[in-house]
Amino acid sequence: MRTRSARREPHVARNPERRTTLLDAAIEVLADEGARGLTFRAVDTRAGVPTGTSSNYFSDRDLLLSQVADRIFVRLTPAPDSVDTAVRPAPSRELVVELMRWLARRMAAERACYLGLFELRLEAVRRPELRSRLTGVLRSDLDENIRLHLDSGMPGDADTVRLLYFALTGLLLDHFTVPDLHGERNLDALIETVVTRVVPET
Repeated sequence: MRTRSARREPHVARNPERRTTLLDAAIEVLADEGARGLTFRAVDTRAGVPTGTSSNYFSDRDLLLSQVADRIFVRLTPAPDSVDTAVRPAPSRELVVELMRWLARRMAAERACYLGLFELRLEAVRRPELRSRLTGVLRSDLDENIRLHLDSGMPGDADTVRLLYFALTGLLLDHFTVPDLHGERNLDALIETVVTRVVPET
């Protein structure tokens, strides 16, 4: 009787720095070419590595997309000490305006990440596993923002934070895709309008 040989797992490269380089390259490809342009060859080319390198780190495209999502949120998440500094002043509606502007500037500085996130959202419509992954990460991020808002004594409640999240997501989508839509009103002015209408006075 012949015994079945143990199934060999595919080789996965372990260099964390190289993996990060590939993920950052994948984010740039997503932002510039969309999800359809995100191929292993495109990532290798953007990262300046030999053809076939990406496939040594990611067994398939689904894994690549999932890890790109994780990397985007790592890059978009501010350092804890910067958050502590930002919320140190006395809680007020004016401080919420400044915090929202600060967040918007961070997002604008990571343009490729935010555009990549939009592309992942669209791709998640067709990929249940990616949708589940994005839902979990986005929910965790929103829950943390709600916790921080309430713990720091900012005016409003959990629904206030949700409304600010909806507004900032839409404002950034317009800012990156149709920046002239709102005429002369820039992002800072629009954020102030949103916060004034949504956040109660202290």
